Amino acid sequence: MEEFHKVRRLPPYVFEQVNRLKASARSRGADIIDLGMGNPDLPTPKAIVDKLCEVVRDPRTHRYSSSRGIPGLRRAQANYYQRRFGVKLNPDTQVVATLGSKEGFANMAQAITAPGDVILCPNPTYPIHAFGFIMSGGVIRSLQVEPDDGFIPAVERGIRHSIPKPLALILNYPSNPTALVASLDFYKDVVAFAKKNDIIILSDLAYSEIYFDGNPPPSVLQVPGAMDVCVEFTSMSKTFSMPGWRMGFAVGNERLISALTRVKSYLDYGAFTPIQVAAAHALNGDGADIEEVREVYHKRRDVMVDSFSRAGWTIPAPAASMFAWAPIPEQFRHLGSLEFSKLLIEHADVAVAPGVGFGEHGDDYVRVALVENEHRIRQAARNIKKFLATTAKQPNNVVPLTARR
Repeated sequence: MEEFHKVRRLPPYVFEQVNRLKASARSRGADIIDLGMGNPDLPTPKAIVDKLCEVVRDPRTHRYSSSRGIPGLRRAQANYYQRRFGVKLNPDTQVVATLGSKEGFANMAQAITAPGDVILCPNPTYPIHAFGFIMSGGVIRSLQVEPDDGFIPAVERGIRHSIPKPLALILNYPSNPTALVASLDFYKDVVAFAKKNDIIILSDLAYSEIYFDGNPPPSVLQVPGAMDVCVEFTSMSKTFSMPGWRMGFAVGNERLISALTRVKSYLDYGAFTPIQVAAAHALNGDGADIEEVREVYHKRRDVMVDSFSRAGWTIPAPAASMFAWAPIPEQFRHLGSLEFSKLLIEHADVAVAPGVGFGEHGDDYVRVALVENEHRIRQAARNIKKFLATTAKQPNNVVPLTARR
């Protein structure tokens, strides 16, 4: 039977190939150290869990909730933006709760995209940034860019060579997967450009609180006038170790927030009310939970960079996010990121995410997630050291899996 139209537009899910190989290795008894999926291993802070348990005992909270988020949650998010970024938001018109930033992006794409609309999107990038719009009938123009002086010229070329004129520009800093961070001056230039060219900015700020070098990443909404063209998405998954709770937000331009809110009203009744109450409790906290999470990732980053370097694999230290964007060792680069990822599972019992899963321009890299404790990260480094040493002595014994019969 022929595949449905929207399914045909989606490529094979690269990460699933790695997941299958990982599951197969584990079924044989291998102890796979999983640095692939960005799935936080830290427990949700006790105070947040306690608030959930308290509220869930009230049967009135078991009914349908609010798709746009209960008022107390939207106020908590607005207050967080005021404290953290100095950005004033109207919780009634400029804040909507989402089922994580991923759902928010996908539903925003549904809300604003007409068939054939062009979206300017970084490559590599988190898959939903592109495929949310592809599934909505949009067309992606990829930009191989970094948040530097080359960004605006690249966007200008994207506009010049796009018919029709692009509808929106995706930003994601700190970036998943590259961990690059943008400056406020960069955002000022991008906002000015977007306003001049009548382009929407959709900013993914899911990793705003995971930073390591003393410089908190800014929000694009800190730029005067940004609210005219911008919506920003945040998530509680990484900040508060709440990935399974599925809680995020979209904030910013009232017209865009209204469109997203209307689409969501047809698709969901919002997160379970006790989850929303507990999320508001987290956002209204003193920040100690956030600092604790940040410090854990900071230590893991330092251990990973040091131990992998000693193993013979030099990886640049990320300034933010829970990921390192690791260049494939030179002797394996010709294989591409998917085959290299497979080799690491088979020969080193280590799983990483192939860079090509984030776009074709990521194929010289793999993404390493800081989702195992320091002991396990050091063990991964020891396994990789043995793998690299064996390869150096017997290069013909290491063959890409696709080349085998």
